[in-house]
Amino acid sequence: MTLLSAPASPFVRKVRVLLLETGQDDIALQEVATTPVATAAEVAAANPVGKIPALIRDDGPTLYDSRVITRFLDARAKAGLYPEHQLWDTLTLEATADGIMDAAVLMVYEARVRPEDLRYEPWLDAQWAKVTRALDALDTRWMAHLHGPLDMGQIAIGCALGYLDFRHPDKDWRKGRDVLAAWEARFAERESMRATVPQA
Repeated sequence: MTLLSAPASPFVRKVRVLLLETGQDDIALQEVATTPVATAAEVAAANPVGKIPALIRDDGPTLYDSRVITRFLDARAKAGLYPEHQLWDTLTLEATADGIMDAAVLMVYEARVRPEDLRYEPWLDAQWAKVTRALDALDTRWMAHLHGPLDMGQIAIGCALGYLDFRHPDKDWRKGRDVLAAWEARFAERESMRATVPQA
């Protein structure tokens, strides 16, 4: 199998961390350069909505959307990163992380892809408001889960927070969130996280 990827994508990072945590080293990584306004041909061929990651399989249709891919790979490895006894919490936590990443990525594209005279500051502010609400929820309601046994919700949150550091360091997401910041500092030391630090 081949994973279409990019070194800066937090959604790809989720998959790569899972692969490392579960010892699945038989999947090739194929880096692609793609944007919402210039979709790479190989990405469009693999995923009709033109997004990465996409997992090209030899024995079935290509899988896309990071949450689909991580569920598939977790089942493949029988790793239990979606534990049945707290499945809905894990999925909700992963969805929260994906929401943070979606908003943060849209902010990057607004600055990188949209012409400067067409950029809309209130829209950027609204995206960051989504991020801050999610961060506050993590800091006040999800810390017990984050401190529990490793699952995909934790991996997703670790990748989301790492992406904020990578693309939005000026926003200082840690301010006023000491508990979440302390958790992130420990989680970032995992070998799988250190091996997948995003790169421009």
